[in-house]
Amino acid sequence: MRLKDVVKNTDAVIDGAMEEISVSDICYDSRKVKPGALFVAIKGFKSDGHRFIDKALEMGAVVIVGEEERSEENYIKVSDSRKFLAAASKNFFDCCADKMKIVGITGTNGKTTTSYLIKQILELKGHKCGLIGTNQILIGDEAVDSERTTPESRELHELFKKMHEAGAEYVVMEVSSHSLELDRVYGIEFEVGIFSNLTQDHLDFHETMDNYAKAKAKLFKMSKNAAINVDDPYSSVMLEGAKNTVTYSIEKDSDLKAENIRLRERGIAFTVSFNGEEREIRLAIPGQFSVYNALAAASGAYALGISPEDIEKGLVIARGVKGRLEVVPTLTPYTVIIDYAHTPDGLENVIKAVRGFAKGRVITLFGCGGDRDNTKRPIMGSIAQKLSDYVIVTSDNPRTEEPKVIMEQIVAGMEDGDYICIEQRRDAIAYALDFAREGDVVILAGKGHETYQIFKEGTIHFDEREVVKECLKQKN
Repeated sequence: MRLKDVVKNTDAVIDGAMEEISVSDICYDSRKVKPGALFVAIKGFKSDGHRFIDKALEMGAVVIVGEEERSEENYIKVSDSRKFLAAASKNFFDCCADKMKIVGITGTNGKTTTSYLIKQILELKGHKCGLIGTNQILIGDEAVDSERTTPESRELHELFKKMHEAGAEYVVMEVSSHSLELDRVYGIEFEVGIFSNLTQDHLDFHETMDNYAKAKAKLFKMSKNAAINVDDPYSSVMLEGAKNTVTYSIEKDSDLKAENIRLRERGIAFTVSFNGEEREIRLAIPGQFSVYNALAAASGAYALGISPEDIEKGLVIARGVKGRLEVVPTLTPYTVIIDYAHTPDGLENVIKAVRGFAKGRVITLFGCGGDRDNTKRPIMGSIAQKLSDYVIVTSDNPRTEEPKVIMEQIVAGMEDGDYICIEQRRDAIAYALDFAREGDVVILAGKGHETYQIFKEGTIHFDEREVVKECLKQKN
């Protein structure tokens, strides 16, 4: 693609000689530069891309873009490298984001489940959908592992192009606060933006809940329509920039309000009115928070123009998501559940959901990730102890931190009582399975869909489904 077409609608200023330069790719990592590429120097938190300009040139970059004053030939100065990367990537990948309807879901909890629910509603109507989120990326029938909730803008627009070429009419994607704050989704017009909730998480990055909320609220200034949970206290922040809003709730007056809620062991049911048209919504995922996820999906689909009848049909046939209240098949007289809960609110929700159908004790096993918000650790310890019959504190993804230090911070929020600390997660799972009795429910919280553990020495394979199977085999 010619450079003049790559930099269209950006603040990059180029002369006539540069306009016809042929650009073969866009890169922001100098290690991935190949001959003919345009390299964008971005100032990150751990390193500054401007330091690697010489390396990019050695690797064959034909154009360099950055925020500093430089003297290299074919160097272009812009005001904001991240915004330039997003806009240029959109151009380079044929503006496919504008050729599909994009649904963005933001919030602390519920994004993944809500995204799958909306995808299933749309597909029941015969629409082809792409999906981008924490669990995986789906391009047609092809599944791709997801490295982060929302990819960097260059990879994001490449995905949009692949999805469009695969025939996708819609893309349903999780939109993280990091991606909004760091302009990964800059320049995208969302058909509808959905807000689930806001609870403590990522304060290592945002520092305060107000900053966290403001980051999330950026989505609604970029969306044609909005679906917002007005039961959440931060909904007022989201509503400030929202347009054509559909509100939903359990507690307050709203456009879609869940009434006559029935919580069951195998799912939920409730009645909701769509502008006077009442529908019975059923979902095969248990727990009060599943009502909110179903409402979020219903509200988002309604904002897209999907009929209440088709929304009801889509939710009835929808099934759970890997790593979200996932029951591990065992022949034991107790139940083992895997869930991704890794925030105070997420942990509280899953334990309460299990408490609603457990016939025996609720045994909760969890840890907290390293190099992340450490203020939530004692809070999660307190929640786990208050809501569970027994707690096993263990390791999650410690990253560069010492697991014992993380566990000590969790236990700081707990009182003397029914809990134990076991550093090695495999050993902790084996202990939980030995400890469980008939009718008990064992919750393995924090890892969910993940099949690895991250330590300072590196990443190892760790799939809790396999670990449970191996532990039970050894036990027998």
